[in-house]
Amino acid sequence: MYTILAYAIPEESYQTIRTALADKAKIDYCLGSEKLLGELKGSEYDLVFLFFEDSKTDMPLLDKVYQHIPHTPIILISGEEKPDLVVEALRHGAFDYLVHPVSVSRFEVAAKKALENKTLRNEIAYLRHKQDIVYHFDDVIAFSPSMKLVLKSLEKFAKTDSTILITGSTGTGKSFLSGTIHYNSHRKQKPFIKINCANIPEDLLESELFGHERGAFTGAEKLRIGRFEQASGGTLFLDEIGEISISLQTKLLRVLEEKCFERVGGNKTIFADVRVIAATNKDLPEQIAHGKFREDLYYRINVLPIRLPDLRERQQCLLPLAQWFLTKYAKSLGSDVRGFTDTALEQIRNYSWPGNIRQLANTIERAVILEDDDLIGVQNLSLPVEKTTQSTGTRTGFDSNKSLVSQEKELILNALEECLWVQKNAAEKLGVSPRALNYKVKKFGITHPNWRKHR
Repeated sequence: MYTILAYAIPEESYQTIRTALADKAKIDYCLGSEKLLGELKGSEYDLVFLFFEDSKTDMPLLDKVYQHIPHTPIILISGEEKPDLVVEALRHGAFDYLVHPVSVSRFEVAAKKALENKTLRNEIAYLRHKQDIVYHFDDVIAFSPSMKLVLKSLEKFAKTDSTILITGSTGTGKSFLSGTIHYNSHRKQKPFIKINCANIPEDLLESELFGHERGAFTGAEKLRIGRFEQASGGTLFLDEIGEISISLQTKLLRVLEEKCFERVGGNKTIFADVRVIAATNKDLPEQIAHGKFREDLYYRINVLPIRLPDLRERQQCLLPLAQWFLTKYAKSLGSDVRGFTDTALEQIRNYSWPGNIRQLANTIERAVILEDDDLIGVQNLSLPVEKTTQSTGTRTGFDSNKSLVSQEKELILNALEECLWVQKNAAEKLGVSPRALNYKVKKFGITHPNWRKHR
């Protein structure tokens, strides 16, 4: 049951509203601007009908109403229809403009559209809240000089349309900050689309980016809109751009230079005004030297370069980030955990965090789930042991008191955890092929909830 407020509506239209919507909503009526504003302060309404008679007096009232309820649709009812007045009213926050007298069916349609629009806006707001994005640079935790310098640069970059290349190790927050850039740009009201180029098979990535026509290939049973088309007017974040094949890099270069492309299997040129933010944890100049990345594409995406520092380079940010994640997960999990023991804080401070912020977040989430007291202890942090050799002072995962088999398994587990359980990245870290690592994973019976069941 919706709640609707009708303000100063003529009797004929008011009765029509009741006929159209009485079975779907509770309808309140009021007269006088002070009474109207009082009702809006004291009650929550899903929809407001506002009678609009004199633009000189009613336009300021519309402004005040909109300021009170910016997320509630306002439908104006007027005795006359002047195009200039309609446009002005919509600019001042009105959702729709109806001319008195209004039929029952017209009220039904107008109310349905307004309420559906509010529902969609609420869903979008909810989804945005659930996204792993901070919408304001001031809310990003940055106490270290290196991170303050990064944010200062990104604030400037956000105001432009130039392509940004974000580099840095896995888990440093490249995807996270790409959203902050978008929502602080003039494109913030337009789509923000993310795509991880490493997670999509090469033969499907072109279709994912540019879309395909029906019948373009086996299984293409209907037209598909690609990510560039979806992001038109907004921002497209290309994560792990270093994983794109050379042939697809050529097509991507054309889109960046000419702002146009064709769907797979199509010949119609599609223009898309898209701002691209690219990210990679690879050394692209090295990739270029080995013939794995186009030099011209590198220069095209490297217009505004930024490197995100590893977490171990941001010591001043470490404990504030840990506390932020603790508060976040404790709230979402309904936990009473509120802090860390002194020994736990010391371990967090001294650990090298090779998986960076993502590893820190996963560690804190697990600790919040496991901890029964109000302070997280060392035992529930479950951090991998980092041993130091006496001769060199370097860290190593080997222990002479353990068997070779157990050391091998522990080394694989540590690599998987540091790479956030992405086998491809762990294999690269260990210097073995993904197939060899997969064999060892099966041999040792290693599993993880995020892996697909057939693995």
